[in-house]
Amino acid sequence: MKVFLDSPMPPEDKSVLPPYFVCGPTASGKTAYAIDYALRNNGEIVNGDAFQLYRGLEILSAAPSAEEQAQVPHHLYGVLSPTQRNDAQAYVDLALPVIREIQSRGKTPVITGGSGLYLKFLTHGASPLPTGDAALRAELDARPLDDLVAQLQELDPLEASRTALKNRRYVSRALEICLLTGEKTSTLRDNWQSATADREAQLRGCFIQRTRPDLQARIALRSRLMLDGGAIDEVAALPDDSPTCGKAIGVKEIRALLAGEIDRATCGELLAISTRQYAKRQETWFKREKWLEIVRPQTGFL
Repeated sequence: MKVFLDSPMPPEDKSVLPPYFVCGPTASGKTAYAIDYALRNNGEIVNGDAFQLYRGLEILSAAPSAEEQAQVPHHLYGVLSPTQRNDAQAYVDLALPVIREIQSRGKTPVITGGSGLYLKFLTHGASPLPTGDAALRAELDARPLDDLVAQLQELDPLEASRTALKNRRYVSRALEICLLTGEKTSTLRDNWQSATADREAQLRGCFIQRTRPDLQARIALRSRLMLDGGAIDEVAALPDDSPTCGKAIGVKEIRALLAGEIDRATCGELLAISTRQYAKRQETWFKREKWLEIVRPQTGFL
């Protein structure tokens, strides 16, 4: 598991320029804002989008165009083949050396993207809480809720006092952590929150937030431009064994179009709907990141 000392934030050497993060939902204008910021702050852009890492998905993932990339150096775009798996920790392993190399030249890394989990791993490191255990989860699911509550209250009274005890999922997860680690869930969570609060005080970045009508109009336009601009050909060329990039928004819809299951108009509608749903999830994620400064562009700007 990666620890915070492996993270570039904050740099111990005060002469090293810390990264700046440009975050927000898809179609919010992150690329234009990041380029503008980089040009004004001696910066170079580092990709923070899960699907823009892949070759052959440039249109569907809305990767920066060749003209945009010519304005300022861009890193980690199109560096993975479609058949490569990727996850948040693998992204951190790719991004950290690039960020440090940029910093070593006296430049500001400008990290831009909408993949909240990837950026969270980069800024905060991996959570110390264990992932779920299928066997233990099945055992807990077979027990009465009152029994689980009683055991949680015995093992970790503090966590029990701040858990919605009528919510089986919350109770099971808190108890699962206790049983898997042999430690109190409340202690692990409190230590993690304390550590992340110290880190967040030294992070820099913004969250681009648009009005709902403005963002939806931009998503509708982008969806049409993608279908007209080659996204269908991109998906047609994707190999079947594309475990990560095959999850990109639009792949499922365009594959249905290619299979003759839906027509082009329906594909466009479904693509816009899926993108709006994804944007809403992104907004929810980034609103929780209180260290991000909110930027509200005028309608149509960027």
